[in-house]
Amino acid sequence: MKDSDETILAPGAPNALTARIAQDAGFSTVYASGAGIANWALGVPDLGLASMSDVVGEVARICAAVDIPVIADADTGYGNALNVFRCVREFERAGVAAIQLEDQVHPKRCGHFDGKSVIDASEMVAKIKAATDARQDPDLVLIARTDARAVYDLETAIERAQLYREAGADVIFLEAPRTVDELAEVAKAVDGPLVANIVEGGKTPAVSRAELTKMGYALVLYANLGPRAAMMAMKKAFAHLKTHGDSEEILNDIVTMPERNRLTGMDFWKGLEASYAG
Repeated sequence: MKDSDETILAPGAPNALTARIAQDAGFSTVYASGAGIANWALGVPDLGLASMSDVVGEVARICAAVDIPVIADADTGYGNALNVFRCVREFERAGVAAIQLEDQVHPKRCGHFDGKSVIDASEMVAKIKAATDARQDPDLVLIARTDARAVYDLETAIERAQLYREAGADVIFLEAPRTVDELAEVAKAVDGPLVANIVEGGKTPAVSRAELTKMGYALVLYANLGPRAAMMAMKKAFAHLKTHGDSEEILNDIVTMPERNRLTGMDFWKGLEASYAG
């Protein structure tokens, strides 16, 4: 991501099985979204309610389930620069390829919610320096996110993005540009690899990977797509069950037993079981 010319498309994966399904679909990277983990592991909104332990535990399971790189959303780093130092060590130990930190006030909220606040830029610079000091694997990618567009304006957000780059961030994520022109302006103004975050129904317009590639974005996140598609599928299936009392008419809408077993690695475990049989 730091050096590649290829624009990476990363779907959101809030748990191990979702990450496995993304890998099976051919994606080269998955994004362990803090919002997704809060929603799926805890059943709560993305309002800073998930602790570092909640997220690191889920991220470790995601990393163990797939062979592709995992980008971890570590929110604000769960406190000050010292917390960020510990946070980076914990996520690195979990097996992530990249870690994302943002400049919202802790506790944070979803980047596409209203009512956000940001810390001083100097405090975020200190957090980035703590993250670079904590990093033990030189290949660990540090993504710095600014939410200043929502609090101030695009110009201020771009200024922060440049500061964070100078502080040592490998990749910059300017959250929630509001127009296609703003996305293009960010790409022109900010040096180095950039992240675009496409949230269906969010603040940023839906722009194709091809268009974002032309602008110069290195990574495009679809953090919400898979989890929200799964929510809709479950709502429909459960509504049918509640109404009709059986599942016979919707069998074509669910994965088969063999497919479920394939996605969860049944052949590997059965082979292992056989190798240990007396």
